Amino acid sequence: MKWIIIVLILLFIALQMKMWAGDGSFSEVNQLSNAVDSQRLENKKIKERNDSLAAEVKDLKQGLEAVEERARSELGMIKKKNETFYQIIEDKVNR
Repeated sequence: MKWIIIVLILLFIALQMKMWAGDGSFSEVNQLSNAVDSQRLENKKIKERNDSLAAEVKDLKQGLEAVEERARSELGMIKKKNETFYQIIEDKVNR
């Protein structure tokens, strides 16, 4: 009977060690849970960015106003003959 109690105690200790320090331990589960939360947050940010880009693509495909705005802001194009385009170049030496 004494040996059975000793074996059960050793088995209990071994199972406790696995629960606290082995694979699937509390600390590992907590770490994985934090990693999942972090990945979900990153996925949410990327999804918002993708939605924004999809809306911009849709706007560019459907309307001329978005194309005109892009041409003016990114390419420096003008619409009317009497408009004047000014480009200001900053001096990098004085910075």
